[in-house]
Amino acid sequence: MKRLSILGATGSIGHSVRTLLADAPGLYEVEAVAGGRDVAALAETARALNARFAAIADPAAGRALAEALAGSGIASGAGPSALIEAAQREADVVVSAIVGVAGLAPTVAAFAPGRRIALANKECLVAAGAFFMAEAARQGTEILPVDSEHNAIFQALEAGPRKAVEKITLTASGGPFRLKSREEIARALPKDALKHPNWSMGAKITIDSATLMNKGLELIEAMHLFALPPERFDAVVHPESVVHGLVSFVDGSVTAGLAMPDMCVPIAHCLAFPDRIVTSCRRLDLVALGRLSFEAPDEARFPALALARAAMAADGMAATILNAANEVAVAAYLEGRIGFYGITDTVAATLDRINGGPAPASVADAMEADAQARRAAAVLLPKFSAKAS
Repeated sequence: MKRLSILGATGSIGHSVRTLLADAPGLYEVEAVAGGRDVAALAETARALNARFAAIADPAAGRALAEALAGSGIASGAGPSALIEAAQREADVVVSAIVGVAGLAPTVAAFAPGRRIALANKECLVAAGAFFMAEAARQGTEILPVDSEHNAIFQALEAGPRKAVEKITLTASGGPFRLKSREEIARALPKDALKHPNWSMGAKITIDSATLMNKGLELIEAMHLFALPPERFDAVVHPESVVHGLVSFVDGSVTAGLAMPDMCVPIAHCLAFPDRIVTSCRRLDLVALGRLSFEAPDEARFPALALARAAMAADGMAATILNAANEVAVAAYLEGRIGFYGITDTVAATLDRINGGPAPASVADAMEADAQARRAAAVLLPKFSAKAS
């Protein structure tokens, strides 16, 4: 039986993990669960999974969590130190699914010899990718990607040696505005942007999918995960979200990872690797599907992808700045303070305002660069408020 901890247990990834644990009774036991602010959801999750420890990120919610767990025998804590404790408790696999750069410190704290990190947090690699991967290697921690695209690439790479890889291609659904004009997109309200055609995700990542920033961030992640230069990565729009990633080899062959758009599939792979577990994940029926289509992304309508590519090529702290400014801008858009294109306008202006610097060499470096970019983005936001609907 493997021991499992889930950081971000109350989000969409956490719910998928629960589904998988129900599919595989007796294979896993839960050491710790961690959540953000939803005390009721975290307490219910901890009880349902019979976890030994529950941590809530909100320091003010500690008493409420303890009361919600009263009589269960489950220990609890609150605040950043509790998240670190959850990450460091004895476990074979730690699922890292805390949203945003807030997930960086707990994930690095979870590093330990022989431990596996099932990584669902983009910001660990976008904000501090070089440091993150080097530190994991130094401590003997295995990183397996949970994102469907990166997980597909990880599996497809088994078809040949790394030196024979010519190109890696990630697919994007195109989001809810794939067929909309720039004028229509500019008028889009948050409720429109949150209607993803294929995936059920949290608000922030759904908006990132609508802008295609999500795909840009994934390209940066892939560069660090698979240790290839930026020019060897590409993205293609694939509306059906069935082909998640492709690896092109020097002999002209291409290996692709296919599955229904269901996060249970890559999570199951990460939990069981190198074995496979039987799951209730949706099965792919190509005949019923009928067709698979592909098209080039339109960077005129979706400038986020070009911004991410530029940050990827620039190296240094450019990706850290990009990510932080994007988080600030997405939050402002969801609050109705800026329009849809105000997101990428804010990111571009922040990158122009901060003239880069060396790549973060520690969690502290990454958090300082992140804070600097957030301050700059907050100052710049009013410039784009006139574009809000």
